[in-house]
Amino acid sequence: MTCLTPLVRAAALAAALFPAELLADPVTDQIDAAKRAYAAGDEQVAMQALEFAIAQIKDKLKTEQLGLLPAPLPGWSADEPVSDAGGIAAMFTGTTLARGYRRTEDNATVTLTITADSPVLSMLSTLMQANPSSSPYTRGGYRGVLELRDGAASRILLMVGTRIQVQVEGSGVDQQTLEAYLDAIDFDELEKALLG
Repeated sequence: MTCLTPLVRAAALAAALFPAELLADPVTDQIDAAKRAYAAGDEQVAMQALEFAIAQIKDKLKTEQLGLLPAPLPGWSADEPVSDAGGIAAMFTGTTLARGYRRTEDNATVTLTITADSPVLSMLSTLMQANPSSSPYTRGGYRGVLELRDGAASRILLMVGTRIQVQVEGSGVDQQTLEAYLDAIDFDELEKALLG
C-alpha cells in the first residue's frame, strides 16, 4: 500500500468527511476537516488541514493585493504584478507590490511600487526629501516628493498615512504620465487591503 503524504492524507480526510457537492470553499472546508480530525484524535491531520487553510487565505490576500496595481494606460503594456509579502523577510521589508509598464513605440518605462509596513519607510522618505533634485509634492491629499532628472519627472513618492509608500518611477516619460498611473490607484482600497 502506498504511503500517503500528510497533506494528501488531510485532503483525503476532507473528501471523505464532506460530500463533493458541499466542498464549495477550500478554506472553510479545511477548517471543518481540521476540527473533525482534531475531535478524532488525529492532531497531525488537523494541523496540516489548518496549514492548508492558512496557505489558501494567504493566496487569496495576495491576489487581492496584486489587484491594487492598475492596468496599463492606453498604448502601454504591463508585466505581471509581483508581490514580496510574508515570511521572515516581511519583518524587515514589509509587504511590497510592484508592476512594470512599457510603451514600445519610444521605449518608455514606468515602475509602480507599493510598500506597506516596512520599518525603513520613514527613513526612505527623509532621504528623498534631502535629495537636492527633490521637491515637496502632494497629490490627492497625500504628501510626498517629486524627483526631477534633467528637467523631467523621473520619480514621485507618496506617503499614504505613515504605513504605506507609493512610488512611481519612469524613464522617457513626463510628469503627467507618472501622475496618470498614480490616479489609476484606488487609494481607499489600498489602505483597506494593506492596513485592514
